[in-house]
Amino acid sequence: MTSLSPGSLVVSRATRAEWELVESWAAEEGWNPGRADGDAFFAQDPDGFFLGRLDGEPVSAVSVVTYGEAYAFLGFYLVRPELRGRGLGLATWRAGLAHAGGRVVGLDGVPAQQDNYRRSGFVPAHRTARYVGEVPSPERPVTGVVPAGRVDPALLAAYDSACHHAERPRFLSAWLTAPGHRALARVADGRVTGFGVVRPCEGEARVGPLFADGPADAAALLDALAEAAREFGARAIAVDMPETNPAAARLAEERGLVPTFETARMYTGPVRPVATERVFGVTTLELG
Repeated sequence: MTSLSPGSLVVSRATRAEWELVESWAAEEGWNPGRADGDAFFAQDPDGFFLGRLDGEPVSAVSVVTYGEAYAFLGFYLVRPELRGRGLGLATWRAGLAHAGGRVVGLDGVPAQQDNYRRSGFVPAHRTARYVGEVPSPERPVTGVVPAGRVDPALLAAYDSACHHAERPRFLSAWLTAPGHRALARVADGRVTGFGVVRPCEGEARVGPLFADGPADAAALLDALAEAAREFGARAIAVDMPETNPAAARLAEERGLVPTFETARMYTGPVRPVATERVFGVTTLELG
């Protein structure tokens, strides 16, 4: 627990129940978090979520979720709008970052905050754009796509490991099976060639991750995920696509999706390389 002075901001770890308030703040900011995201977030690192309180009232938040001994990811950096500009966010930020220890930390920063992140030691690596739109039904049935539950979990974990900077089996298991999440895999000749998840949100459904060997596999998965989104009532989908894979933007444009905003992926140091050509959509802007 961190206290600035008697009667001032107190930062402490948040419980899963307390974090539901922060998720509502994120929704108010237009971040469109998934309705069942929280349980998967806490499955990875239940100690990585922090609330700042003034006189007992929650006013600020940040998450710093650890992955093994080398990597962590920062998200949900929020201060109630009426209290911004008073240093509450910075105090919360520092308390959260302490949880990372000596790990390299990543984040996805909106343009307005990127200079602040640079001053804290974060260096831009690449941009990520959110593409949004209604994907039309495919002209012919999608083939080779099956529910992820039919695939050996070890194979999906290995595929995920190639596309993420650290192992995250606890998170992945929870993410694939969370209420409302539809997880699909692309399989060819008995080999996994990609997988993806779509989940219901208050706005458009969110696709993430979207990992695939190449554009054809990614297209099949995206079409199948869009169809799944329509089944649970979503009118449109959104997917956060990194510029490190130009084929991702081409796929989005082919499906009529349009970029709506962008973030910068930033790190405090070197990270384990990933197969960038397989990353057509990141998992979340909150957890990487």
